[in-house]
Amino acid sequence: MLIAPTVGDPVLPAEVTDRARQLGALESPLIWWALAGVSIALATVAIARWRHRRTRRWAMTAAAVSLVLTFVTAVNSYVGYVRTSHDLARLMQRATGAVNGMGLLLDDESPDDEPMPEGAHPTPNGAHIETLSLRDPANAVPTGHHFVLLPAGYYDPANAAKRYPVVYLIHGYPFGGPNDWLTSGDAPGTLQALESRKLISPMIVVSVDMTAGQPSKDWECLNVPDGPHLENYLATTVVGAIDQHYRTIPERTSRALGGMSGGGFGALNIGLHHLDEFGVLPIALPYDDLNDSIDVMADDQNAIPEDTPRQYIPTMRFTYPVATILAAGSGAPTDVSTANRIADSLRDRGQEAVVHVEHGFNHTWHTARAALPYLLAFADQHFAH
Repeated sequence: MLIAPTVGDPVLPAEVTDRARQLGALESPLIWWALAGVSIALATVAIARWRHRRTRRWAMTAAAVSLVLTFVTAVNSYVGYVRTSHDLARLMQRATGAVNGMGLLLDDESPDDEPMPEGAHPTPNGAHIETLSLRDPANAVPTGHHFVLLPAGYYDPANAAKRYPVVYLIHGYPFGGPNDWLTSGDAPGTLQALESRKLISPMIVVSVDMTAGQPSKDWECLNVPDGPHLENYLATTVVGAIDQHYRTIPERTSRALGGMSGGGFGALNIGLHHLDEFGVLPIALPYDDLNDSIDVMADDQNAIPEDTPRQYIPTMRFTYPVATILAAGSGAPTDVSTANRIADSLRDRGQEAVVHVEHGFNHTWHTARAALPYLLAFADQHFAH
């Protein structure tokens, strides 16, 4: 059994961490407070004008709409899924027809920040996002759209021979998608903040698509019996394609696999299954068993222990060392205790495991976004530059 060296929880300047913890314009509780006030006012009008059918009907309808918006914005304020108008535009662009068109009109970001087609050239500031679409019939995975965040200067002729480490990030389940780390997780902004201050070396970050074309399904990144083999898809097809299309350092010591919530489980499980592929596991909102997602493995009960890190870590043989950081919010005590349990289990096997706690947040994107600077810095500290 190989033992991983110890680095510990990264120490970062407040200007970076405060930025990651800051609420976006559409996350402000003032929005749903104001909408709640409007709902009450409209309901009051409806009651006061009860005998006037037209006014009553208009006021009740408007109050109902306002109440729905109050609920939606309150949930968003808690979860932190839509931060800005740009995030909202990207969410609307997932739809079709008029909603998609409205999303395109609403998008106020410059083209520099938009996903670009394969082979696209850099924008004036040298940084951009590309989209790599990959289909894998052998693993029953339809076309997935993966977003590749390239560091500034990637296409600069002076860097033509430079290669970069890679961090793969997996979205949550269900109803998650590769857009989430770009919007809710603010990976582009965090990456730029860290690199511009020389807190990390330039790296490639890939927000992977592990939905198998069904975002509502809680796949947990598993090799599902009679379904998509998502573990194989990521560890072989996606990693192989990224190494082929981009100037990566194709070594486990320069490759990290992370995620949040269901994606965090997937990163832990896949990473431990493929120690020869991934040397660092930066994970937010972790858990180590299948919980309610066990249903997707119903046709292969024998495989469940093999996909339950809580069961197999205590007896696992580590052919390569792995370093893991587990981030949780103090507002979710279960997450904190789970992170500590996983960390203790890994340490018992001689592996480095760090628990990072974000104070005041829960099992939400707020925690994942606030923890991301630490996750990326931790990965950078372990990469073989």
